[in-house]
Amino acid sequence: MKLYDIALIGGDARTAYMEMYFEKSGYSAICYGTEKIDGDDHVVNYAKSLKEAVEQARVVVGGVPLFQGGILNAKEKIEAVTEDDLLKFMRKDQQLFGGVISSSFVKRCEEKGIYCHDFMKDEDFVIFNTIATAEGTILEAIKNQKTNLNGSDGLVLGYGKCGKVLAEKLRGIGQRVTVCARKQSDLAQAEAFGLSALPWNELDMQIGNYEYIYNTVPAVVLKEEQLIKLRKDAIILDIASAPGGVDYDKAKELGIKALHLPGLPGKYAPKISASMMSKLVISKNISDSKKE
Repeated sequence: MKLYDIALIGGDARTAYMEMYFEKSGYSAICYGTEKIDGDDHVVNYAKSLKEAVEQARVVVGGVPLFQGGILNAKEKIEAVTEDDLLKFMRKDQQLFGGVISSSFVKRCEEKGIYCHDFMKDEDFVIFNTIATAEGTILEAIKNQKTNLNGSDGLVLGYGKCGKVLAEKLRGIGQRVTVCARKQSDLAQAEAFGLSALPWNELDMQIGNYEYIYNTVPAVVLKEEQLIKLRKDAIILDIASAPGGVDYDKAKELGIKALHLPGLPGKYAPKISASMMSKLVISKNISDSKKE
């Protein structure tokens, strides 16, 4: 049985591009459930099953997130792969990379002697990811609305890493940006950067003033009581992780344009994201397990 340095499983275009970066760096890779890249004539080694891919590799790399709803995140159509399925084929001392890995799954890996690495725990990658996400969000806003961002009114819900980068980029292209957050320190920081600030307890009263609403909060914060107060031409761009921050059933019922936009770096910046993720994998462990 041939052994590979890396097995790439599922994910989006980022995972597919990672295969090319690994091969160019001198590491052998096998893929299962990764996207096919249009117009690329690069020869890829594909496994016929998850078992074949995982058992033949020293390192296993999945997407961001690694799982969605307990099923392996994969844009390519494959049979559903559960956490149990993956653990069944992995062995002691293998290393697993992916994004947004639950603490319960990490614990299960540790109990089996598997080293688990979460891309979203790496500060450099997280910062890069917020930039790619912000730029993708702006592109989606331009594509899905009939007005200019410049001179329009935008509301950013949440002022964490992603909210900060997004708000600054929106302000840079001329949108009138208001930040809505729970912490007074976040509101003060937003004002210090020249943004307007809206206390969370005033959201219901003011939400109807904005054409563009960007949600970064990983919880359902836009419910019926907020949605019914939106202006008719408003658009919601929700970049929070699943299940998002909007009551989508109610939004549809009310005729509100609400877009859930996970995985924007994989959609709009897969090559550069793949480059960074590949370097992270190599720096973490591949040098110790590289084939002779």
